[in-house]
Amino acid sequence: MMPSKGKKQRLPRDVLSNLPENVIDDILMSLPLRDAARTSILSKRWRYKWCRLPQLMLDDTVWGTTKNVVAYCRSNLTKIISSILKLHSGPIEKFALCLPYFVSCPNIDNLICFLSKNSIHHLALKIHTCSPYKLPSSFFTCLQLRHLTLLRCLIHPPPVFKGFGRLISLELCNVTISSELLGSLISHCPLLENLVLIDLRNCNHIEINAPNLRSFFFEGNINVLHLKTVPLLSKVTYKPRTFSVEAEHDLTKMFESIPALENLCWNLFTDVDNGIAEVIPTRLPSTLNCLKRLRISWITLRDFFELSFALCLIRSSPNLEEIEIEVHGSSDEDYYDIPVPQDVIDKIPASFSDMTFNHLRIVKINNIAGAGAEMQLIKVLLVKSPALVKMVIRPCEMENKKSLRVLMEITNFQRASSEAQVVYNID
Repeated sequence: MMPSKGKKQRLPRDVLSNLPENVIDDILMSLPLRDAARTSILSKRWRYKWCRLPQLMLDDTVWGTTKNVVAYCRSNLTKIISSILKLHSGPIEKFALCLPYFVSCPNIDNLICFLSKNSIHHLALKIHTCSPYKLPSSFFTCLQLRHLTLLRCLIHPPPVFKGFGRLISLELCNVTISSELLGSLISHCPLLENLVLIDLRNCNHIEINAPNLRSFFFEGNINVLHLKTVPLLSKVTYKPRTFSVEAEHDLTKMFESIPALENLCWNLFTDVDNGIAEVIPTRLPSTLNCLKRLRISWITLRDFFELSFALCLIRSSPNLEEIEIEVHGSSDEDYYDIPVPQDVIDKIPASFSDMTFNHLRIVKINNIAGAGAEMQLIKVLLVKSPALVKMVIRPCEMENKKSLRVLMEITNFQRASSEAQVVYNID
């Protein structure tokens, strides 16, 4: 309705203050905490609105845009934490503390004690200090936790600690914890679904008992990884920095307890014992029937061990839908510890004689040099995949003549799928 002539339409003086409280909370939570706290100067009605927010982030959104991050953090962190401890009311469901390098804060213990009494569900502590931050006893009373992320912390729970019964997601990076305590922690989180372990310290043996685990990411040095009870585990990303065959770390045993594995990403950027190639089987004892997506990165198909490793996984996965291989290596054959013997290359097609990949639709192989083992693998995947839709091949840097020769050879390979499209990308 149009306003009558001569009358001005007036809006309420304070439109924002009349919004529903949940809308105001959403607005404040979308701001960096520093800006949300500054709304307290707007009016008396706004003075304490930020103090009831259920989500607080003390991270780069607070001090990441300042010119001297460390100086700002050192001078303001204690004040910010003191304000939270004094003024905040109501539950805090989500809290993140990310300290820049070389910044310490004596009030962190008090802050964690405060959080433990405020129904914390999602906690992230990323403390970039020289020595790891030892978690206080109050941390182990945060029994409502659902998501936990820790960086550069020392975990040593008290004897009475019985685990986090509601925890769904756990991420530990550069955390100091013994093998026994880590195994106990994981096994006492019965609802755990997502687990990330990166560069653990003081931990050389990992045993995982997690009946509800769905996703597992590992990166770092480890002597023994034992996936003992993980019947629902479907996604694994594994980036070991060393790989050795031991009683509980044998490749043939690593997959025995992962019957539901669907997505596997294995990074081979690692130091490998030269004698390990002799124990890589043609196929795993337990077929990976559920595996649909396989990604192998940082692999050299002209190295005997690494080729044997890749072929073993592929032969053991008859129901694959996608394969991606990121090749790494030198064009110099002398670069490899154990180059692939010619007779091994010649036997690759025969080793797939009883296999057909009826579900394989996408294949990506990056950085190939046209070596015999690489070409044989491409040939096998083309001739054994009747449902193949696309194969994308990206060669490494090489002379144009050699690149064209590789392309012509691949083009002449027989294909089981009449719809298979081979894309040869030259950057």
